Amino acid sequence: MRLMKQRMLLGLFVLLSLSASSMPLAAQETTNWHKAEPPIQTRWYDEVSPDNALPEYPRPQMVRDAWLNLNGLWQFAPAVNSVNPPFDQTLDEQILVPYPVESALSGLMRHEAKMWYRREFNLSPNWAEQRVLLHFGAVDWQTTVYVNGQEAGRHTGGYDGFSFDITDALNAQNPQEVVVYVEDPTDHGGQPRGKQVSQPGGIWYTSTSGIWQTVWIEPVAAAHIDHLSMTPDIDAGVLRLTVSTVGAEGDSVRATAFADAEQVAAVEGVVDGELAIAIHHAHLWSPDDPFLYDLRVELMHEGEALDSVGSYFGMRKISVGLVNFAPRILLNNQFVFQIGPLDQGFYPEGIYTAPTDEALRSDLEFAKQIGWNMVRKHIKVEPERWYYWADRLGVLVWQDMPSTDANNQISAPEGDFERELTALIEGRRNHPSIVLWVVFNEGWGQDQFGSGGTARLVSRVHELDPSRLITDASGWTDYNVGNVHDIHTYVGPDAPLPEAHRASVQGEFGGLGLHTPGHEWSAQSFAYEWQDNSAILTGRYVVMTQKLQALMHDFGLGAAVYTEISDVEQELNGFLTYDRAIIKVDVDKVSAANRDLIEQSLRIGGEAS
Repeated sequence: MRLMKQRMLLGLFVLLSLSASSMPLAAQETTNWHKAEPPIQTRWYDEVSPDNALPEYPRPQMVRDAWLNLNGLWQFAPAVNSVNPPFDQTLDEQILVPYPVESALSGLMRHEAKMWYRREFNLSPNWAEQRVLLHFGAVDWQTTVYVNGQEAGRHTGGYDGFSFDITDALNAQNPQEVVVYVEDPTDHGGQPRGKQVSQPGGIWYTSTSGIWQTVWIEPVAAAHIDHLSMTPDIDAGVLRLTVSTVGAEGDSVRATAFADAEQVAAVEGVVDGELAIAIHHAHLWSPDDPFLYDLRVELMHEGEALDSVGSYFGMRKISVGLVNFAPRILLNNQFVFQIGPLDQGFYPEGIYTAPTDEALRSDLEFAKQIGWNMVRKHIKVEPERWYYWADRLGVLVWQDMPSTDANNQISAPEGDFERELTALIEGRRNHPSIVLWVVFNEGWGQDQFGSGGTARLVSRVHELDPSRLITDASGWTDYNVGNVHDIHTYVGPDAPLPEAHRASVQGEFGGLGLHTPGHEWSAQSFAYEWQDNSAILTGRYVVMTQKLQALMHDFGLGAAVYTEISDVEQELNGFLTYDRAIIKVDVDKVSAANRDLIEQSLRIGGEAS
């Protein structure tokens, strides 16, 4: 029983979300708000309301047992500029946070380049004598936050989380007021934005502006854990852990690992120094067996825990090694062909924001159902919970850095691309599912860096995370750096010429389109090659997997990414419709083809030399 109390169970996330939503919030007037109607909607649209807007704990790899979810109705107003914040004023409109302004679930469904958010909240009296942190999962793009009339901080970047210590701005009595100013130039600026545009069409989609991930508050001790950095080393049989802290100079940290509720290792050491947690006879993480260890990390002072967080980790290795005379991507020292879809992460009612946690999980479950073992998260960074589900379900992830201007006509603000690339890796690096970082997609925004700049960015990524593979550019402009050579072929598939040291992958192929009347976003439509019916689409894909087998044997191809998992707005080449209502292919036949491809790769390899 003691072990069960010590262990941070993954199922505790649901309990925490319930306790958070029951904490007192200032009353929110709801009479002026209702959901807008998108052209089509998923089955989760009707489940969303101001009372249950993404209530789950947003940070599964660093869990505390006290928190306050600020998702829900906020007041809203367009802004001319950041002058004269609307303190103690009632704004004219309401918006459901964390759904972006352009989404139907926000209640507004329009674009704003400059905007104000405002709400009041109550703090629990149990949080007295503690520091209070205000967290934003992501806001697109430039943000200024005020608490009770005082500026709490500023942040630039549309995909990374940020936090402010708001303790000194809090009132002695409730309610507390938070006001947020946001600017987002969308495609009129050079900032990383992925496929967001002001005029959607073809492969370009509706923009996301403003708050689009969970906002929450938590109390912490003056000395507390700030960040965990975890790297599994299966060859040495250890998890390498660094615990970064605030206000804890001279204190120590203690880390305890659990497998199936049983303690398997414990270690104590200095803050901000690397700890090696011995994991003997490690149960390795893989798509077929996504085993996760639980982790308890405590900040210690004279034998007493000042702060404690729950986490988890997976023991797995990703590398490139020579198998059957070709360099291939290895998982846990064995060649496993990685096959999966391009995954853009858009939803008809939420745009960048999934309507519910179940919706966030659903696409990954479909990928597993259809026999894929990998997804390429395409020029978008998801909330932490998406990677949590990839970790839990066993899906390998290729993570793209969101692109800047695709035409290389608008330069990114100086330093912003590299700063956001750094934030992406530091913010998501603990997830065992992520096995590869993609710096550029098809050269979009790459011209301003050129060969030297691309090589420097690849070196920077390797410095930040030497445990994963790196693609310098997926498709188009390859400068012979990184760990893989990645080409795109529509319709394909194809393979790059074999190299001595880099693995060969097909970063995009397919794009087979099929119309599904009643389940399409607009009258406009795009696909790379249209199919007449589901049977033809299924047969065409099965033939493609057979060609991938030939490329794997004859040219050393090690992985392939099919375009794509679901339709996105007017782009109709998904295996799922945009509303996730229709599966366009025969699941059994496609799954069998994918699994046969993976099984053939296992017969090639065994352990790499």
